[in-house]
Amino acid sequence: MADKRTDRIRRAFGAAAEGYEDSAAVQRIVAETVAKLAAQRRLPDRLRLLEIGCGTGFLTRHIRAQWPQADLAVTDLAPEMVERASRDPRLSGTFFTMDGQWPCFEGQWFDLIVSSMAFQWFDDLAGALERLFALLRPGGSLIFSTMAERSFGEWRVAHAACGLFAGTPDYPSLETLREMVGAYPDGAAFDEDYAVDFGSGRAFLTHLKAIGATVPAEGRTPLSAAALRRVIRAFEDGGARATYHVGFVRVSRV
Repeated sequence: MADKRTDRIRRAFGAAAEGYEDSAAVQRIVAETVAKLAAQRRLPDRLRLLEIGCGTGFLTRHIRAQWPQADLAVTDLAPEMVERASRDPRLSGTFFTMDGQWPCFEGQWFDLIVSSMAFQWFDDLAGALERLFALLRPGGSLIFSTMAERSFGEWRVAHAACGLFAGTPDYPSLETLREMVGAYPDGAAFDEDYAVDFGSGRAFLTHLKAIGATVPAEGRTPLSAAALRRVIRAFEDGGARATYHVGFVRVSRV
C-alpha cells in the first residue's frame, strides 16, 4: 500500500509530541491570537466546542480557561499529540484522534470550532472549510490560523539561488483565503508575519523536525547531502532568518 502523505504527517507530528513545546514559540503566540479572536464572539457559556489539531494544547488551554463550562471536543491527527494534551491537569473534555478535514460529525452541532496552525496540512482546504462550516449551529463560528503564502520565503530563496526548488508546501495567499470566506455570508481574514532568527541553516532544520513539520509538498524529493549544504550556505548568507506568514480566518453562520 502506498505511503499516504497524511500518514507521513501523522507520524512526523507523533514523533514530535514530547518535545514540541520547547521549539514552538511562534505556534504559542499564534494560538493565543486565535483564542483572542474567539473570545470576541458572542457565544453561550455552555457552548459546544470543537478543536481541530490540538497539538500539545496551546490553544486548548486558552479555550478551556475562557469557557470553563463548555462541552469541549479536542482532536488531532496524531494520537501522540492527543495523549500529550490530555495529560494536562488543567484540561478537561473529550480527547480523540480525528483527521480534521474529514470530521466524524453530522449536522449543526457546534457553537465554535477552532484550530491553530493545522489547516495548512489539509489536502483540500476549501472542501474542509465547507464540511466544518456545515457543523456550526446558527450564530456559531469557525476560527482558524494557517500557514500562508510567504512562509519560509527565505528558505525558498536560498534554494532558488542554488537552482533548486524547496520542498516547502505551497500555502494559500491572503487573497485566496479571502476568496474562500467570500463564499460565506459572514467571514473575514487577515495575516501577520513572525520572523525568527535561527542563526544557522542546521538550526532551522532542527526546528522543523522538533515541531513535526518535515513532510514536503507532494512530489518533492529530498536533496542530496551536497545540494543541502549549498542551500544551507545560501540561507546563512541571507541572514539565517525564516518568516512564518500566518493567515487568520473566521467564518460564521448567521
